[in-house]
Amino acid sequence: MRVGVFYFPTDYGIHTAELARALEDRGFDSLFVCEHTHIPVSRRTPFPGGGELPRRYSHTHDPFVALSFAAAATSKLLLGTGVCLVPQRDPIVTAKSVASLDLMSGGRFIFGIGGGWNVDEMENHGARHATRFTLMRERVLAMKEMWTKEEASFHGEMVNLDPLWSYPKPAQKPHPPILLGGESDHTLRRVVEFCDGWFPRPRGFVAKEGVARLKSMADKMGRDASTLSITVFGAPNEAAALAEYEAQGIQRALLAVPDLDRDGILAALDKLAPLAAAHKT
Repeated sequence: MRVGVFYFPTDYGIHTAELARALEDRGFDSLFVCEHTHIPVSRRTPFPGGGELPRRYSHTHDPFVALSFAAAATSKLLLGTGVCLVPQRDPIVTAKSVASLDLMSGGRFIFGIGGGWNVDEMENHGARHATRFTLMRERVLAMKEMWTKEEASFHGEMVNLDPLWSYPKPAQKPHPPILLGGESDHTLRRVVEFCDGWFPRPRGFVAKEGVARLKSMADKMGRDASTLSITVFGAPNEAAALAEYEAQGIQRALLAVPDLDRDGILAALDKLAPLAAAHKT
């Protein structure tokens, strides 16, 4: 199992390039960055974590721009979105961003995706909460066509693309791994249908049970479970918990980089580094 981190890349935090170098130097596997295009002032949608929405949610950089700086500053660190809000993104533009970053980083990109929770945020993009997962599915399927076909097209309920050329193609074949966030059985069905891995959070995930749930869903839908990975988002900073994940065959755990200034973040990485060093396979 490998240990990486996730981070809200903010305009007041550490520069993503410096963070990436620090992670690579300390032996971490990966850097995943979070996304919110903006936060509507209306705040109609309550924060799922309860209480006030943390400041970092309204201060994030664009994930692909941030990860491009991280890619340029490193040679081995894997680079991921955690998560890219696909219902809020044009699929043609996003397909090109993914392919460009993967190609220029030497095949180091992991495409973590989600449907989103902020209703007014997605509505500003023309998406609707009730149909966001249908839209997400069709956009992902359309992007797969663009990554893998010389002349791509897609026709669905919500996405319609006549034949087009889309370059560059990703370095990874057939495309970068697609990980879907969530913990429900609906999420698992989507993972098995059109993704390459599951991206659960600990609050809805127990290692042994989770591995069994994913295998059961894969068996039910006729897919080989060994082709699907599990990356735990926001894993506990505890050696025992990470050891249990590894014992159950989980491929990756992501620890949280705290929302601090540069010096505070680097100090926190020093404390987390032994957990990464303990899991290198």
